[in-house]
Amino acid sequence: MRLSDRLSAMTMHASARYTVRYGDDLQFAGRDLPKPRRRVDATRHGRVTSWEHGEPGAPALVHFHGGAWLMRYPQMDDWWCRYVAATAGVRVVNVDFRTGPYVAYPVAQHQCHDVAAAVAAEAPVAVGGFSSGGGLAASVCLQARDLGSFVPRLQVLGVPALDLASDLPSGAGMISPSLRALVRRVYFPDPATRAEPYASPVLAPDLSGLPPAVVLTAERDTLRRDGDRYAERLREAGVDVVHDVTPRVDHYFLTEDPHRARTTMAMVAERVRSALR
Repeated sequence: MRLSDRLSAMTMHASARYTVRYGDDLQFAGRDLPKPRRRVDATRHGRVTSWEHGEPGAPALVHFHGGAWLMRYPQMDDWWCRYVAATAGVRVVNVDFRTGPYVAYPVAQHQCHDVAAAVAAEAPVAVGGFSSGGGLAASVCLQARDLGSFVPRLQVLGVPALDLASDLPSGAGMISPSLRALVRRVYFPDPATRAEPYASPVLAPDLSGLPPAVVLTAERDTLRRDGDRYAERLREAGVDVVHDVTPRVDHYFLTEDPHRARTTMAMVAERVRSALR
């Protein structure tokens, strides 16, 4: 890893808690919940902390935050975890997996699977995430199917990054080709691994046997093609899919249209509640 990439990634990693502010207008529910409980699970790559809302032992949504595999800050999605816990009446486990530049693929993918499997040993689970976290959720479902470790009831893929082997389309967008290039050099440094199913789920040769999916994409997001294509391939494989596209917005699709976000978030919460009831 060249020094400039490492310094850029370290800056993103360290500054996320101060720079990521995209859910402040979306706290429609959950403000009155107590602080989340800390839990620790053993994984193939060490012990991993998660932050847990809701009743211990209850059916759970295991959530993976975004941040391009470079930002380690699960609290960026605390607003979402609180909303789902309060609205769907389920437990939400927000996973603090490790990220670049301190680890590389497949550490985060393995850690997320192992934590989800540990939660699934306690109660029924769904998995989900936003952006890179959406890619992690899709990866977890593939790993769970292939390993026979557990069966998620639902996968919630919000503006997911699902193809790290391909370049992003050119043009303006929040997720730029230069950011994609940095992520690949830092977290996916071996080009041969970028097309592996657990790195790029949309390239997996077989998507059969996966759990029902809610795929959320945004009209102007450079990652839209990932989610659109994955939803199509899941349907072709016989998987039940709800595919919702928010019009006229970029990657922060909920923040950019908080009015529509109410409908989108309520729909997802109901799908989670129904899957886990």
